Amino acid sequence: MVPAVLAVLLLTACAGAAGSSADPSSVPAAPDSFTLVATGDVLIHQDRALTSGARQGDGTYDFSGVLAAVAPMIGAADLAICHLETPVAPPGGPYRGYPSFAVQPEIADALAGAGYDLCSTASNHSLDDGTDGLARTLEALDAAGIAATGTYRTEPESTEPRIVDVDGIRVGHVAATFGLNGVPLPADREWSVDVADVPDVSAMLAAAARARDAGAEVVVASLHCCLEYDSDPTPAQESAVRSLLASPDVDLVLGHHAHVVQPIEAIAGEWAAYGLGNHVAEHATRGYPTEDSVLARFTFTRGDDGRFTVTSAEAVPLSIVLAPDQVTVQPADPATFERVAAVLDRRGAVAAGLGIVPG
Repeated sequence: MVPAVLAVLLLTACAGAAGSSADPSSVPAAPDSFTLVATGDVLIHQDRALTSGARQGDGTYDFSGVLAAVAPMIGAADLAICHLETPVAPPGGPYRGYPSFAVQPEIADALAGAGYDLCSTASNHSLDDGTDGLARTLEALDAAGIAATGTYRTEPESTEPRIVDVDGIRVGHVAATFGLNGVPLPADREWSVDVADVPDVSAMLAAAARARDAGAEVVVASLHCCLEYDSDPTPAQESAVRSLLASPDVDLVLGHHAHVVQPIEAIAGEWAAYGLGNHVAEHATRGYPTEDSVLARFTFTRGDDGRFTVTSAEAVPLSIVLAPDQVTVQPADPATFERVAAVLDRRGAVAAGLGIVPG
Protein backbone atom coordinates (compact mmCIF):
# COMPACT_ATOMS: atom_id res chain seq x y z
CA MET A 1 0.00 0.00 0.00
CA VAL A 2 2.94 2.35 0.48
CA PRO A 3 3.48 2.94 -3.30
CA ALA A 4 -0.22 3.68 -3.69
CA VAL A 5 -0.09 6.21 -0.86
CA LEU A 6 3.00 7.82 -2.38
CA ALA A 7 1.25 8.03 -5.73
CA VAL A 8 -1.70 9.78 -4.13
CA LEU A 9 0.63 12.20 -2.38
CA LEU A 10 2.50 12.95 -5.62
CA LEU A 11 -0.75 13.49 -7.53
CA THR A 12 -2.01 15.77 -4.76
CA ALA A 13 1.24 17.75 -4.80
CA CYS A 14 1.13 18.11 -8.57
CA ALA A 15 -2.50 19.18 -8.46
CA GLY A 16 -1.62 21.73 -5.81
CA ALA A 17 1.24 23.09 -7.90
CA ALA A 18 -0.87 23.19 -11.04
CA GLY A 19 -3.66 24.94 -9.19
CA SER A 20 -1.46 27.47 -7.40
CA SER A 21 -2.94 30.29 -9.47
CA ALA A 22 -6.50 29.36 -8.46
CA ASP A 23 -8.69 31.98 -6.84
CA PRO A 24 -7.67 32.12 -3.14
CA SER A 25 -11.27 32.92 -2.29
CA SER A 26 -12.04 29.25 -2.93
CA VAL A 27 -10.39 28.47 0.42
CA PRO A 28 -13.06 28.67 3.16
CA ALA A 29 -12.42 31.49 5.59
CA ALA A 30 -12.86 31.14 9.33
CA PRO A 31 -16.19 32.57 10.50
CA ASP A 32 -16.33 35.97 12.15
CA SER A 33 -18.50 34.82 15.04
CA PHE A 34 -19.53 31.81 17.10
CA THR A 35 -22.05 31.05 19.81
CA LEU A 36 -21.10 29.45 23.13
CA VAL A 37 -23.47 27.98 25.71
CA ALA A 38 -22.58 26.93 29.24
CA THR A 39 -24.50 25.25 32.05
CA GLY A 40 -24.09 24.37 35.71
CA ASP A 41 -23.05 21.49 37.95
CA VAL A 42 -23.57 17.90 36.85
CA LEU A 43 -23.82 15.64 39.92
CA ILE A 44 -25.39 12.20 39.84
CA HIS A 45 -26.92 11.68 43.26
CA GLN A 46 -27.56 8.03 44.06
CA ASP A 47 -30.61 6.05 45.20
CA ARG A 48 -33.07 8.71 44.06
CA ALA A 49 -35.32 9.31 41.08
CA LEU A 50 -32.38 10.56 38.99
CA THR A 51 -30.71 7.15 38.97
CA SER A 52 -33.78 4.95 39.27
CA GLY A 53 -35.36 6.65 36.26
CA ALA A 54 -32.22 6.15 34.19
CA ARG A 55 -31.62 2.52 35.14
CA GLN A 56 -32.21 0.06 32.31
CA GLY A 57 -33.36 -3.52 32.52
CA ASP A 58 -29.84 -4.84 31.97
CA GLY A 59 -28.43 -2.77 34.82
CA THR A 60 -26.89 -0.06 32.65
CA TYR A 61 -27.99 3.59 32.75
CA ASP A 62 -29.35 5.96 30.14
CA PHE A 63 -29.46 9.62 31.24
CA SER A 64 -30.37 11.00 27.81
CA GLY A 65 -33.97 11.60 28.84
CA VAL A 66 -32.84 13.92 31.64
CA LEU A 67 -31.52 16.42 29.08
CA ALA A 68 -33.87 15.74 26.15
CA ALA A 69 -35.92 18.93 26.56
CA VAL A 70 -32.88 21.23 26.56
CA ALA A 71 -30.67 19.28 24.15
CA PRO A 72 -31.83 21.34 21.12
CA MET A 73 -30.55 24.55 22.75
CA ILE A 74 -27.28 22.88 23.67
CA GLY A 75 -26.75 21.29 20.28
CA ALA A 76 -27.58 24.51 18.41
CA ALA A 77 -24.51 26.27 19.83
CA ASP A 78 -21.18 26.22 18.04
CA LEU A 79 -19.51 25.36 21.36
CA ALA A 80 -21.25 23.88 24.41
CA ILE A 81 -19.45 23.71 27.76
CA CYS A 82 -20.52 21.55 30.70
CA HIS A 83 -19.18 21.11 34.22
CA LEU A 84 -18.83 17.50 35.34
CA GLU A 85 -18.37 17.83 39.07
CA THR A 86 -18.03 14.20 40.09
CA PRO A 87 -15.74 11.33 39.05
CA VAL A 88 -17.17 8.26 37.41
CA ALA A 89 -16.94 4.69 38.67
CA PRO A 90 -16.16 1.64 36.52
CA PRO A 91 -19.10 0.36 34.47
CA GLY A 92 -21.40 -1.54 36.81
CA GLY A 93 -20.14 0.29 39.88
CA PRO A 94 -20.06 0.23 42.78
CA TYR A 95 -21.60 3.71 42.73
CA ARG A 96 -21.51 6.29 45.51
CA GLY A 97 -23.22 9.60 46.09
CA TYR A 98 -22.69 12.41 48.56
CA PRO A 99 -20.30 13.07 50.26
CA SER A 100 -17.77 11.11 48.20
CA PHE A 101 -18.95 10.47 44.66
CA ALA A 102 -18.24 7.73 42.14
CA VAL A 103 -21.04 7.84 39.60
CA GLN A 104 -22.36 6.08 36.52
CA PRO A 105 -19.99 6.53 33.55
CA GLU A 106 -22.99 6.63 31.20
CA ILE A 107 -23.44 10.30 32.13
CA ALA A 108 -20.61 11.11 29.69
CA ASP A 109 -22.59 9.58 26.81
CA ALA A 110 -25.67 11.58 27.81
CA LEU A 111 -23.69 14.81 27.84
CA ALA A 112 -22.25 14.04 24.41
CA GLY A 113 -25.69 13.12 23.10
CA ALA A 114 -27.08 16.45 24.29
CA GLY A 115 -24.41 18.26 22.27
CA TYR A 116 -21.65 19.15 24.72
CA ASP A 117 -18.18 19.60 23.26
CA LEU A 118 -16.07 20.57 26.25
CA CYS A 119 -16.24 20.09 30.00
CA SER A 120 -14.49 21.49 33.06
CA THR A 121 -13.64 18.76 35.59
CA ALA A 122 -11.91 20.64 38.42
CA SER A 123 -14.14 20.56 41.51
CA ASN A 124 -14.03 19.88 45.22
CA HIS A 125 -15.02 16.28 44.34
CA SER A 126 -12.29 15.66 41.75
CA LEU A 127 -10.40 13.22 44.00
CA ASP A 128 -13.42 11.55 45.61
CA ASP A 129 -12.39 8.29 43.91
CA GLY A 130 -8.66 8.96 43.94
CA THR A 131 -6.48 9.43 40.91
CA ASP A 132 -7.93 6.25 39.39
CA GLY A 133 -11.37 7.87 39.39
CA LEU A 134 -9.91 11.07 37.99
CA ALA A 135 -8.29 9.21 35.10
CA ARG A 136 -11.39 7.09 34.54
CA THR A 137 -13.50 10.24 34.21
CA LEU A 138 -11.22 11.71 31.57
CA GLU A 139 -11.20 8.41 29.70
CA ALA A 140 -15.03 8.33 29.73
CA LEU A 141 -15.17 11.89 28.36
CA ASP A 142 -12.53 11.03 25.74
CA ALA A 143 -14.58 8.03 24.63
CA ALA A 144 -17.69 10.22 24.37
CA GLY A 145 -15.84 12.81 22.27
CA ILE A 146 -15.88 15.54 24.92
CA ALA A 147 -12.72 17.54 25.59
CA ALA A 148 -11.89 18.34 29.23
CA THR A 149 -9.68 20.51 31.37
CA GLY A 150 -8.99 21.09 35.07
CA THR A 151 -7.86 17.54 35.91
CA TYR A 152 -5.02 15.56 34.35
CA ARG A 153 -3.62 12.06 34.01
CA THR A 154 -0.02 13.04 33.37
CA GLU A 155 2.21 15.98 34.16
CA PRO A 156 2.72 16.91 30.47
CA GLU A 157 -1.07 16.88 30.04
CA SER A 158 -1.38 19.40 32.90
CA THR A 159 0.71 22.01 31.10
CA GLU A 160 -0.64 21.47 27.59
CA PRO A 161 -3.19 24.18 26.76
CA ARG A 162 -6.71 22.92 26.16
CA ILE A 163 -7.73 24.48 22.86
CA VAL A 164 -10.65 23.36 20.73
CA ASP A 165 -11.37 24.22 17.13
CA VAL A 166 -14.77 25.85 16.63
CA ASP A 167 -15.23 25.93 12.87
CA GLY A 168 -11.75 27.36 12.44
CA ILE A 169 -11.74 29.58 15.55
CA ARG A 170 -9.40 28.41 18.31
CA VAL A 171 -10.98 28.60 21.77
CA GLY A 172 -8.99 27.91 24.93
CA HIS A 173 -10.42 26.71 28.23
CA VAL A 174 -8.85 26.86 31.70
CA ALA A 175 -10.44 25.61 34.92
CA ALA A 176 -9.70 25.38 38.64
CA THR A 177 -11.33 24.54 41.94
CA PHE A 178 -10.94 26.35 45.26
CA GLY A 179 -10.36 23.10 47.14
CA LEU A 180 -10.73 19.32 47.36
CA ASN A 181 -12.81 18.83 50.52
CA GLY A 182 -9.67 18.35 52.57
CA VAL A 183 -8.30 15.59 50.33
CA PRO A 184 -4.61 16.33 49.75
CA LEU A 185 -3.13 16.26 46.31
CA PRO A 186 -0.88 13.18 46.03
CA ALA A 187 2.69 14.06 46.88
CA ASP A 188 3.96 12.89 43.49
CA ARG A 189 0.96 14.19 41.51
CA GLU A 190 0.40 17.76 42.68
CA TRP A 191 -0.38 18.64 39.07
CA SER A 192 -3.39 16.28 38.83
CA VAL A 193 -6.01 18.95 39.72
CA ASP A 194 -5.86 22.68 39.09
CA VAL A 195 -6.44 24.22 42.54
CA ALA A 196 -6.70 27.99 43.04
CA ASP A 197 -6.16 29.57 46.44
CA VAL A 198 -9.06 31.95 45.84
CA PRO A 199 -8.89 34.91 45.48
CA ASP A 200 -5.42 34.12 44.10
CA VAL A 201 -5.96 32.93 40.53
CA SER A 202 -2.39 33.42 39.31
CA ALA A 203 -2.12 29.79 38.16
CA MET A 204 -5.27 30.19 36.07
CA LEU A 205 -3.90 33.37 34.56
CA ALA A 206 -0.66 31.58 33.68
CA ALA A 207 -2.66 28.79 32.02
CA ALA A 208 -4.68 31.36 30.08
CA ALA A 209 -1.47 33.01 28.90
CA ARG A 210 -0.17 29.63 27.71
CA ALA A 211 -3.39 29.11 25.78
CA ARG A 212 -3.02 32.53 24.13
CA ASP A 213 0.60 31.81 23.28
CA ALA A 214 -0.52 28.54 21.70
CA GLY A 215 -2.91 30.39 19.40
CA ALA A 216 -6.20 30.62 21.29
CA GLU A 217 -8.28 33.52 19.96
CA VAL A 218 -10.74 33.32 22.87
CA VAL A 219 -10.07 31.95 26.38
CA VAL A 220 -12.84 30.89 28.77
CA ALA A 221 -12.12 30.41 32.48
CA SER A 222 -14.25 28.08 34.64
CA LEU A 223 -13.94 28.68 38.39
CA HIS A 224 -15.39 26.23 40.94
CA CYS A 225 -15.89 28.08 44.22
CA CYS A 226 -16.84 29.38 46.88
CA LEU A 227 -19.92 29.21 49.18
CA GLU A 228 -22.76 26.76 48.66
CA TYR A 229 -26.45 27.74 48.67
CA ASP A 230 -25.78 31.49 48.54
CA SER A 231 -27.21 33.39 45.59
CA ASP A 232 -24.58 36.10 45.92
CA PRO A 233 -20.85 35.67 45.26
CA THR A 234 -18.48 35.97 48.19
CA PRO A 235 -15.94 38.84 48.28
CA ALA A 236 -13.15 36.36 47.50
CA GLN A 237 -15.10 34.98 44.54
CA GLU A 238 -15.77 38.47 43.23
CA SER A 239 -12.10 39.38 43.57
CA ALA A 240 -11.03 36.23 41.73
CA VAL A 241 -13.46 36.89 38.88
CA ARG A 242 -12.32 40.49 38.52
CA SER A 243 -8.67 39.39 38.46
CA LEU A 244 -9.43 36.91 35.70
CA LEU A 245 -11.30 39.43 33.56
CA ALA A 246 -8.65 42.09 34.11
CA SER A 247 -6.23 39.89 32.18
CA PRO A 248 -6.02 40.39 28.42
CA ASP A 249 -5.85 36.59 28.17
CA VAL A 250 -9.35 35.85 29.60
CA ASP A 251 -12.55 36.71 27.76
CA LEU A 252 -15.31 35.05 29.81
CA VAL A 253 -15.70 33.57 33.31
CA LEU A 254 -18.08 30.75 34.19
CA GLY A 255 -18.78 29.90 37.82
CA HIS A 256 -19.89 26.71 39.55
CA HIS A 257 -20.26 25.09 43.01
CA ALA A 258 -22.97 27.15 44.74
CA HIS A 259 -25.76 24.78 43.54
CA VAL A 260 -28.00 27.84 43.24
CA VAL A 261 -28.06 30.48 40.52
CA GLN A 262 -25.89 33.55 41.09
CA PRO A 263 -25.79 36.84 39.17
CA ILE A 264 -24.33 37.49 35.75
CA GLU A 265 -22.34 40.71 35.53
CA ALA A 266 -20.65 42.80 32.85
CA ILE A 267 -17.23 43.95 34.07
CA ALA A 268 -15.32 46.42 31.92
CA GLY A 269 -17.03 45.13 28.80
CA GLU A 270 -16.61 41.42 29.55
CA TRP A 271 -18.99 38.95 31.15
CA ALA A 272 -18.95 36.74 34.22
CA ALA A 273 -21.56 34.20 35.27
CA TYR A 274 -20.78 33.87 38.97
CA GLY A 275 -22.80 30.68 39.38
CA LEU A 276 -24.87 28.75 36.85
CA GLY A 277 -26.60 26.64 39.49
CA ASN A 278 -27.14 22.92 39.18
CA HIS A 279 -27.75 21.38 35.78
CA VAL A 280 -28.16 17.67 36.46
CA ALA A 281 -28.65 17.00 40.17
CA GLU A 282 -31.12 15.89 42.79
CA HIS A 283 -30.19 17.60 46.03
CA ALA A 284 -31.81 16.44 49.23
CA THR A 285 -31.22 19.93 50.63
CA ARG A 286 -34.49 21.72 51.18
CA GLY A 287 -35.10 25.41 51.69
CA TYR A 288 -32.69 26.41 48.91
CA PRO A 289 -33.55 26.83 45.21
CA THR A 290 -31.25 23.98 44.11
CA GLU A 291 -33.59 23.06 41.25
CA ASP A 292 -33.21 26.51 39.66
CA SER A 293 -30.76 26.50 36.78
CA VAL A 294 -29.60 28.62 33.87
CA LEU A 295 -28.12 28.17 30.43
CA ALA A 296 -25.84 31.08 29.53
CA ARG A 297 -25.38 31.89 25.84
CA PHE A 298 -22.77 34.25 24.45
CA THR A 299 -22.02 35.22 20.86
CA PHE A 300 -18.41 36.18 20.18
CA THR A 301 -17.66 38.33 17.14
CA ARG A 302 -14.34 39.31 15.62
CA GLY A 303 -13.75 43.07 15.63
CA ASP A 304 -11.77 45.25 13.25
CA ASP A 305 -8.71 44.71 15.46
CA GLY A 306 -8.97 40.95 14.96
CA ARG A 307 -9.97 40.20 18.57
CA PHE A 308 -13.19 38.50 19.59
CA THR A 309 -15.58 40.12 22.03
CA VAL A 310 -19.05 39.22 23.24
CA THR A 311 -21.64 40.95 21.08
CA SER A 312 -24.69 39.16 22.47
CA ALA A 313 -25.25 37.82 26.01
CA GLU A 314 -28.32 35.81 26.93
CA ALA A 315 -29.52 33.67 29.83
CA VAL A 316 -32.19 31.00 29.63
CA PRO A 317 -33.72 30.12 33.03
CA LEU A 318 -34.16 26.37 33.45
CA SER A 319 -35.65 24.11 36.08
CA ILE A 320 -34.69 20.65 37.31
CA VAL A 321 -38.06 18.95 37.56
CA LEU A 322 -38.21 16.22 40.21
CA ALA A 323 -40.87 13.57 39.66
CA PRO A 324 -41.25 10.36 41.68
CA ASP A 325 -39.84 8.23 38.88
CA GLN A 326 -37.60 10.58 36.89
CA VAL A 327 -35.67 13.84 36.81
CA THR A 328 -35.68 16.12 33.79
CA VAL A 329 -34.23 19.51 32.94
CA GLN A 330 -36.87 21.79 31.44
CA PRO A 331 -37.32 25.41 30.37
CA ALA A 332 -38.42 27.28 33.50
CA ASP A 333 -42.07 27.75 34.32
CA PRO A 334 -43.20 31.39 34.77
CA ALA A 335 -42.61 31.52 38.54
CA THR A 336 -39.14 29.97 38.25
CA PHE A 337 -38.32 32.21 35.30
CA GLU A 338 -39.06 35.35 37.32
CA ARG A 339 -37.13 34.09 40.36
CA VAL A 340 -34.05 33.18 38.32
CA ALA A 341 -34.24 36.40 36.30
CA ALA A 342 -34.27 38.49 39.48
CA VAL A 343 -31.08 36.80 40.71
CA LEU A 344 -29.31 37.09 37.37
CA ASP A 345 -30.00 40.85 37.26
CA ARG A 346 -28.85 41.70 40.80
CA ARG A 347 -25.74 43.42 39.40
CA GLY A 348 -27.34 45.31 36.53
CA ALA A 349 -26.82 42.69 33.86
CA VAL A 350 -29.98 43.55 31.91
CA ALA A 351 -29.08 47.24 31.71
CA ALA A 352 -25.62 46.16 30.52
CA GLY A 353 -27.15 44.14 27.68
CA LEU A 354 -28.05 40.71 29.05
CA GLY A 355 -31.17 39.25 27.52
CA ILE A 356 -33.09 36.89 29.81
CA VAL A 357 -35.10 34.78 27.40
CA PRO A 358 -37.31 31.69 27.49
CA GLY A 359 -35.23 29.70 25.02
